[in-house]
Amino acid sequence: MASGTILSDSYKGSKSAEYFRCDREEMLDYVPAISRTVLDVGCGAGNFGRSLKERCNCEVWGVEMEAHPAQEAARYLDRVLVGAFPNVELPAGYFDCIVFNDVLEHMVDPWEALCRAKEYLTPNGVIAASVPNIRYVTTVYRLLVHGEWNYTEYGILDKTHLRFFTKKSMRALFEETGYEVFRIEGIYPNQRWQVKMLAFFWPGFVNEAKYVDYAISARPRQAEKLGVV
Repeated sequence: MASGTILSDSYKGSKSAEYFRCDREEMLDYVPAISRTVLDVGCGAGNFGRSLKERCNCEVWGVEMEAHPAQEAARYLDRVLVGAFPNVELPAGYFDCIVFNDVLEHMVDPWEALCRAKEYLTPNGVIAASVPNIRYVTTVYRLLVHGEWNYTEYGILDKTHLRFFTKKSMRALFEETGYEVFRIEGIYPNQRWQVKMLAFFWPGFVNEAKYVDYAISARPRQAEKLGVV
Protein backbone atom coordinates (compact mmCIF):
# COMPACT_ATOMS: atom_id res chain seq x y z
CA MET A 1 0.00 0.00 0.00
CA ALA A 2 1.30 3.46 -0.85
CA SER A 3 2.30 5.50 2.15
CA GLY A 4 0.03 8.39 3.09
CA THR A 5 -3.10 6.59 1.98
CA ILE A 6 -6.03 5.67 4.13
CA LEU A 7 -6.32 2.00 5.01
CA SER A 8 -8.49 0.63 2.23
CA ASP A 9 -9.39 -2.96 3.01
CA SER A 10 -10.97 -2.36 6.43
CA TYR A 11 -12.12 1.20 5.76
CA LYS A 12 -13.92 0.81 2.48
CA GLY A 13 -17.49 -0.33 2.89
CA SER A 14 -17.15 -0.58 6.67
CA LYS A 15 -19.02 2.61 7.52
CA SER A 16 -22.71 3.46 7.43
CA ALA A 17 -24.02 6.22 5.20
CA GLU A 18 -24.51 8.50 8.21
CA TYR A 19 -20.80 8.30 9.01
CA PHE A 20 -20.08 10.29 5.85
CA ARG A 21 -22.73 12.95 6.51
CA CYS A 22 -21.29 14.65 9.62
CA ASP A 23 -21.51 18.39 9.14
CA ARG A 24 -18.65 19.20 11.57
CA GLU A 25 -19.90 22.74 12.09
CA GLU A 26 -17.52 23.20 15.02
CA MET A 27 -14.62 23.12 12.52
CA LEU A 28 -15.89 25.98 10.35
CA ASP A 29 -14.18 28.59 12.53
CA TYR A 30 -10.80 26.99 11.90
CA VAL A 31 -10.97 27.76 8.18
CA PRO A 32 -9.80 31.38 7.70
CA ALA A 33 -12.68 33.60 6.60
CA ILE A 34 -10.53 35.00 3.77
CA SER A 35 -10.12 31.56 2.17
CA ARG A 36 -11.25 31.54 -1.44
CA THR A 37 -10.21 27.98 -2.27
CA VAL A 38 -10.48 25.07 0.16
CA LEU A 39 -9.65 21.37 -0.13
CA ASP A 40 -11.61 19.04 2.18
CA VAL A 41 -9.68 15.76 2.51
CA GLY A 42 -12.05 12.95 3.44
CA CYS A 43 -15.02 15.11 2.49
CA GLY A 44 -17.58 12.32 2.93
CA ALA A 45 -20.95 13.32 1.53
CA GLY A 46 -19.92 16.98 1.39
CA ASN A 47 -21.90 18.43 4.28
CA PHE A 48 -18.95 20.30 5.78
CA GLY A 49 -17.92 21.73 2.42
CA ARG A 50 -21.49 22.71 1.68
CA SER A 51 -21.69 24.67 4.94
CA LEU A 52 -18.33 26.24 4.21
CA LYS A 53 -19.45 27.41 0.78
CA GLU A 54 -22.57 28.98 2.28
CA ARG A 55 -20.57 30.69 5.02
CA CYS A 56 -17.53 31.93 3.09
CA ASN A 57 -18.71 31.91 -0.52
CA CYS A 58 -15.56 30.00 -1.40
CA GLU A 59 -14.61 27.30 -3.90
CA VAL A 60 -14.45 23.89 -2.21
CA TRP A 61 -12.89 20.74 -3.60
CA GLY A 62 -13.19 17.36 -1.93
CA VAL A 63 -11.17 14.15 -1.83
CA GLU A 64 -13.04 11.00 -0.79
CA MET A 65 -12.11 7.32 -0.98
CA GLU A 66 -15.65 5.95 -1.01
CA ALA A 67 -17.47 6.32 -4.33
CA HIS A 68 -21.03 6.64 -3.02
CA PRO A 69 -20.48 9.54 -0.59
CA ALA A 70 -18.22 11.15 -3.19
CA GLN A 71 -21.11 11.12 -5.66
CA GLU A 72 -23.31 12.77 -3.05
CA ALA A 73 -20.64 15.36 -2.29
CA ALA A 74 -20.36 16.21 -5.98
CA ARG A 75 -23.87 17.70 -5.78
CA TYR A 76 -22.60 20.41 -3.41
CA LEU A 77 -18.88 20.90 -3.96
CA ASP A 78 -17.10 22.43 -6.93
CA ARG A 79 -15.06 19.32 -7.63
CA VAL A 80 -14.72 15.92 -5.95
CA LEU A 81 -11.89 13.48 -6.58
CA VAL A 82 -12.32 9.81 -5.70
CA GLY A 83 -9.15 8.43 -4.20
CA ALA A 84 -6.76 8.61 -1.28
CA PHE A 85 -4.82 11.76 -0.48
CA PRO A 86 -2.13 12.50 -1.54
CA ASN A 87 -2.40 10.03 -4.41
CA VAL A 88 -4.81 12.14 -6.42
CA GLU A 89 -4.07 14.82 -8.99
CA LEU A 90 -4.36 18.30 -7.49
CA PRO A 91 -3.17 21.73 -8.68
CA ALA A 92 0.00 23.00 -7.03
CA GLY A 93 -0.20 26.17 -4.94
CA TYR A 94 -3.97 26.43 -5.34
CA PHE A 95 -5.66 26.10 -1.95
CA ASP A 96 -5.88 28.72 0.77
CA CYS A 97 -6.84 26.02 3.27
CA ILE A 98 -6.64 22.24 3.36
CA VAL A 99 -8.94 20.53 5.88
CA PHE A 100 -8.39 17.16 7.56
CA ASN A 101 -11.44 16.54 9.75
CA ASP A 102 -10.65 13.33 11.68
CA VAL A 103 -8.68 11.96 8.74
CA LEU A 104 -4.98 11.89 9.67
CA GLU A 105 -5.46 9.07 12.18
CA HIS A 106 -6.76 6.82 9.37
CA MET A 107 -3.56 7.20 7.37
CA VAL A 108 -0.62 4.84 7.11
CA ASP A 109 1.72 7.84 6.95
CA PRO A 110 0.13 11.13 8.06
CA TRP A 111 3.63 12.67 8.15
CA GLU A 112 3.97 12.25 4.39
CA ALA A 113 0.41 13.50 3.86
CA LEU A 114 1.18 16.76 5.68
CA CYS A 115 4.48 17.17 3.84
CA ARG A 116 2.72 16.71 0.52
CA ALA A 117 -0.10 19.08 1.51
CA LYS A 118 2.35 21.98 1.43
CA GLU A 119 2.68 21.51 -2.33
CA TYR A 120 -0.98 22.43 -2.80
CA LEU A 121 -1.19 25.44 -0.47
CA THR A 122 -1.01 29.05 -1.58
CA PRO A 123 1.86 31.12 -0.07
CA ASN A 124 -0.35 32.11 2.88
CA GLY A 125 -2.23 28.80 3.00
CA VAL A 126 -3.05 26.97 6.21
CA ILE A 127 -4.06 23.53 7.42
CA ALA A 128 -7.18 23.03 9.56
CA ALA A 129 -7.46 19.62 11.21
CA SER A 130 -9.20 17.74 13.97
CA VAL A 131 -7.55 14.72 15.58
CA PRO A 132 -8.96 12.34 18.23
CA ASN A 133 -7.28 12.54 21.64
CA ILE A 134 -6.15 9.08 22.79
CA ARG A 135 -5.56 10.58 26.24
CA TYR A 136 -9.30 11.22 26.60
CA VAL A 137 -10.28 10.61 30.22
CA THR A 138 -12.84 7.87 29.50
CA THR A 139 -10.42 5.95 27.29
CA VAL A 140 -7.66 6.21 29.89
CA TYR A 141 -10.02 5.16 32.70
CA ARG A 142 -11.21 2.07 30.84
CA LEU A 143 -7.64 1.08 30.07
CA LEU A 144 -6.14 1.65 33.52
CA VAL A 145 -9.05 0.56 35.70
CA HIS A 146 -10.71 -2.15 33.61
CA GLY A 147 -7.88 -3.18 31.29
CA GLU A 148 -10.12 -2.48 28.27
CA TRP A 149 -8.90 -1.42 24.85
CA ASN A 150 -11.91 -2.32 22.75
CA TYR A 151 -12.14 -1.13 19.16
CA THR A 152 -15.49 0.30 18.09
CA GLU A 153 -17.32 1.32 14.94
CA TYR A 154 -16.81 5.02 15.68
CA GLY A 155 -15.00 7.29 18.09
CA ILE A 156 -11.48 7.42 19.48
CA LEU A 157 -10.94 3.66 19.18
CA ASP A 158 -12.54 3.41 15.76
CA LYS A 159 -11.37 0.09 14.32
CA THR A 160 -10.15 1.83 11.16
CA HIS A 161 -7.75 4.14 13.04
CA LEU A 162 -4.11 3.39 12.35
CA ARG A 163 -2.50 6.18 14.38
CA PHE A 164 -3.18 7.53 17.86
CA PHE A 165 -2.23 10.95 19.19
CA THR A 166 -2.16 13.02 22.35
CA LYS A 167 -2.21 16.80 22.26
CA LYS A 168 1.57 16.82 22.56
CA SER A 169 2.15 14.32 19.77
CA MET A 170 -0.39 16.09 17.53
CA ARG A 171 1.70 19.25 17.79
CA ALA A 172 4.84 17.21 17.14
CA LEU A 173 3.25 15.68 14.02
CA PHE A 174 2.85 19.14 12.51
CA GLU A 175 6.14 20.57 13.71
CA GLU A 176 8.10 17.57 12.43
CA THR A 177 6.58 18.06 8.99
CA GLY A 178 7.50 21.74 8.76
CA TYR A 179 4.48 23.56 10.19
CA GLU A 180 3.96 26.21 12.81
CA VAL A 181 0.93 25.41 14.95
CA PHE A 182 -0.72 28.73 15.77
CA ARG A 183 -3.96 27.39 17.26
CA ILE A 184 -4.76 24.15 19.06
CA GLU A 185 -7.93 23.80 21.09
CA GLY A 186 -9.93 20.98 22.61
CA ILE A 187 -13.40 20.22 21.25
CA TYR A 188 -16.20 18.01 22.59
CA PRO A 189 -15.39 18.34 26.32
CA ASN A 190 -16.60 15.74 28.81
CA GLN A 191 -18.92 17.67 31.16
CA ARG A 192 -19.72 14.87 33.61
CA TRP A 193 -19.49 15.73 37.28
CA GLN A 194 -16.93 13.01 37.90
CA VAL A 195 -14.55 14.67 35.44
CA LYS A 196 -15.09 18.09 37.02
CA MET A 197 -14.35 16.64 40.43
CA LEU A 198 -11.20 14.94 39.14
CA ALA A 199 -10.07 18.28 37.72
CA PHE A 200 -10.06 19.71 41.25
CA PHE A 201 -7.40 17.20 42.30
CA TRP A 202 -5.54 16.70 38.99
CA PRO A 203 -6.10 19.81 36.84
CA GLY A 204 -3.06 19.38 34.61
CA PHE A 205 -4.20 15.98 33.36
CA VAL A 206 -7.92 16.71 33.14
CA ASN A 207 -7.49 20.01 31.28
CA GLU A 208 -6.10 17.99 28.38
CA ALA A 209 -7.88 14.68 28.88
CA LYS A 210 -11.44 16.02 29.04
CA TYR A 211 -11.54 16.62 25.28
CA VAL A 212 -12.47 13.97 22.73
CA ASP A 213 -10.72 15.80 19.88
CA TYR A 214 -8.32 18.64 19.33
CA ALA A 215 -8.72 21.18 16.53
CA ILE A 216 -5.50 22.46 14.99
CA SER A 217 -4.60 25.36 12.74
CA ALA A 218 -1.10 25.40 11.24
CA ARG A 219 0.88 27.07 8.49
CA PRO A 220 4.10 26.04 6.76
CA ARG A 221 6.95 27.63 8.68
CA GLN A 222 8.31 29.45 5.66
CA ALA A 223 4.94 31.05 4.88
CA GLU A 224 4.32 34.75 5.32
CA LYS A 225 2.45 35.47 8.53
CA LEU A 226 0.27 38.37 7.37
CA GLY A 227 -3.44 38.06 6.75
CA VAL A 228 -3.96 34.35 7.38
CA VAL A 229 -5.74 34.29 10.74
